[in-house]
Amino acid sequence: MLFAEPGARWRSVAYGPVLCAIVLVLELATGAQPHWFALIFCGSAIGGFVALQVVAGQRHVSVELTPEHLRQGTEIVPLPTIAAVLPERDEDDWDDLDWESARALGELHGVPRRRTGIGLKLRDGALVQAWARNHRGLRAALETAVADAAAESAPPDSTGKPAVPAEPGESAARGATAPGTVPADDDREDGVRR
Repeated sequence: MLFAEPGARWRSVAYGPVLCAIVLVLELATGAQPHWFALIFCGSAIGGFVALQVVAGQRHVSVELTPEHLRQGTEIVPLPTIAAVLPERDEDDWDDLDWESARALGELHGVPRRRTGIGLKLRDGALVQAWARNHRGLRAALETAVADAAAESAPPDSTGKPAVPAEPGESAARGATAPGTVPADDDREDGVRR
């Protein structure tokens, strides 16, 4: 697992019943008449409603990134289909970026509340928005995972390893030469290697 956000946590189900238990303890400590039925009913009702929200949150706003796929809610995107992670929006720029109006991944209408969108370009040219609460953490993990997936899907070179695009000036350091040129480590005057 490269990155994960659960969407909602089960511990939040206990907040309502714990609050009702505190009120009950205060009523007993002060000698007031305890409201047994009301506090038990309220604690159970609040816990039940929050449990439904946790189930929905874990199903619809959870995020999972593995070396094979990105899952946003119930939608799964295989990493090899992602061509690039687009740059973050500049806060000083007034213009919207193209990916900001793109479809958000998942089955929700848009980017969920309290989450921030991340622009992705797919291999078919489509733009989409990934999203997370910790968007910088997801962006860093996505950039690494997409680069790794691209390197794995690259055709192998002559040694059988995946070809990695060379940085400018790197080919000379590796000893590769353009056709018709003499390698730098060659000691040739007459065209014969010595």
